[in-house]
Amino acid sequence: MATTFLAAAAKSAADPRSTVARAVNALPQIRTNVSSTERWLALGAGGALSVLGFDGRGPSLLSSLVGGYLLYRAATGNCPFYQALGVSTSDTTAENAVIAAGHGSRVDHTITVNKPAAEVYRFWRDFENLPRFMTHLVDVDTTTDGKSHWVARGPFGLRVEWDAEIITDRPNEVISWRSLDGSDVDTAGSVHFREVPHGLGTEVRVELKYDPPGGKVGTMLARVFGKSPDEQIRADLQRFKQIVESLPSVVG
Repeated sequence: MATTFLAAAAKSAADPRSTVARAVNALPQIRTNVSSTERWLALGAGGALSVLGFDGRGPSLLSSLVGGYLLYRAATGNCPFYQALGVSTSDTTAENAVIAAGHGSRVDHTITVNKPAAEVYRFWRDFENLPRFMTHLVDVDTTTDGKSHWVARGPFGLRVEWDAEIITDRPNEVISWRSLDGSDVDTAGSVHFREVPHGLGTEVRVELKYDPPGGKVGTMLARVFGKSPDEQIRADLQRFKQIVESLPSVVG
């Protein structure tokens, strides 16, 4: 029996196919954990980086690596980082989707504007004013039924569009909104207005939650290039403060 076992072991070791099979079986199972929207964005961004690079003059080693990774992400629907963390934004409801789509980035920031709450609220309530200070927005079109159409700049020059609706509107206190079901971008936000005592202006607290274009990889790349969501909203609100404080006061 010992001789038979040794012979079988020797045969297995000599057969490269058995070694390859064991190696393949040892690899972690590739799971689909990226949404269809992210896959399309990854395909466009990965192709652009692989051909043009970051500066449009041709691919560098870094842009080729990032581009290749994004193309892999688009082709397989798999993100190894997501898989390691147990995260999934896939459209599927498979049991391996530990964290479902809709769990995105969240940003909170507060600023004081030297204007009455009514004036600050009035400016923000007209969503078509938002692209004046939010640099990632290209355009916001509103309708009379509380709905709006948003156009934003995505990564690598892509444009992303979605529809949203107002869910809370208490004049001079709070406005909140969210993207409609089926939108390419899952986003929600609220802005709260609180009069500061002794006529010292209005405290504006903004809360934004969104799944950015490109998913969490898009957020990661944005941080690498110095445009994190937190830094962006801070800069946006500084512009908001400057614009509103420069407007003539409304009497009555």
